[in-house]
Amino acid sequence: MATMIRLVTPIRQRLDRAGIALSALCAVHCLLSVVLVSIIGVGAEAFLDPAIHRIGLLIATLIAAVAIGWGAMKHRMAAPFVVAMMGLTFMGGALAVPHGVEEAVLTIIGVALVSLGHILNLRHLHTSCTHCADH
Repeated sequence: MATMIRLVTPIRQRLDRAGIALSALCAVHCLLSVVLVSIIGVGAEAFLDPAIHRIGLLIATLIAAVAIGWGAMKHRMAAPFVVAMMGLTFMGGALAVPHGVEEAVLTIIGVALVSLGHILNLRHLHTSCTHCADH
């Protein structure tokens, strides 16, 4: 059982870190989209493709569900889950508004909250891992 716990912990950490990295990439994408399309007028088709946003939300939801859901079951703390779900709600809301500044603002708020949920989940992993000498 201890071997399984040691195996599971790195997987959760990797998922949380992947969620944080993908959130950062999403924020960069949003900022670049607004800047490049509004100032230069280049890349509207590629940057503003709705499929990119739907796929991003799907990936963020899957990673958050596994990593943060798994963490919530383990450490019994609601904060990471609640914060991440609020973020996913903002990201979903961004799909309902036209492309532009409003969408970027909603998405950036959303990915910041999802990222914070992953960070809180990682913190609870480290504080609740009393059996792990290397954490």
